[in-house]
Amino acid sequence: MHFKDGDFFPDKEATGCTQVQGDTLIFTRQQKNKEGKVSVETITAKIAGDAMTLTSIKRNHEGKEMGKAAEFTGKRIPPVPATPDLSQVKFGDPISLLNGKDLTGWKLMNEKADNGWSIEEGALINRVVKAKDKHFGNLRTEAEFEDFNLKTEVRTSEGSNSGIYLRGIYEIQIMESFGKPLDSHNMGALYSRITPSVNAEKPVGEWQTLDITLVDRHVTVILNGKTIINNQPALGCTGGAMTSDEFKPGPIYLQGDHTNVDYRNMVLRPVVR
Repeated sequence: MHFKDGDFFPDKEATGCTQVQGDTLIFTRQQKNKEGKVSVETITAKIAGDAMTLTSIKRNHEGKEMGKAAEFTGKRIPPVPATPDLSQVKFGDPISLLNGKDLTGWKLMNEKADNGWSIEEGALINRVVKAKDKHFGNLRTEAEFEDFNLKTEVRTSEGSNSGIYLRGIYEIQIMESFGKPLDSHNMGALYSRITPSVNAEKPVGEWQTLDITLVDRHVTVILNGKTIINNQPALGCTGGAMTSDEFKPGPIYLQGDHTNVDYRNMVLRPVVR
């Protein structure tokens, strides 16, 4: 997309607008509090090569600045590499991520969150209680990884909604979606980015197999023996990502703040470079 000086884009999703002035992109949005008073946030962005610098200034209904201006930066991510030839990729020795006894090797991402995770009959289970004073946490491996193949089994409950985050940034959706039309939010999808090519879910309560490969920012997902994502590019991080750095090693993390879900036999084989 190309912008020119003076371009103006109303924002239909919020009360605000986006405008280009010279080499500066300006985004302005309004927010109304419970008393009906409107505050305004103005974000300005400038690009220099592959880097972007941004500044956010908030003003109250009287036009006075609220706190100090926030400054942050962004960097253009390199293009997605060519599709890898997975037949030529070498994987290392298998690493068992679950010992079937306790949570050794795992920890809550937020130590203050309620912990619904435990081991029961050799499986890692998450049990969430819906209550105003309860906020259940996501679970991550202490170890971090780059590219890999990950095999595991998962069992959903009625209404299950979880996810397996690869390197902490790409979510493979875990969802009770048996019998539903294809969707990028269903079981095995790269959440909101890649829709499974076929339905391969099993009914609620049955153990299901997942075989996931992440190589060179490309994702393959085999659900219950059927390839539902075939070596497709991951075009950016998904919601809930720990970072926007797609080149940084990261953990496997399991979404646990939504609903009940079970995992077992989780084995990772790192790519050998």
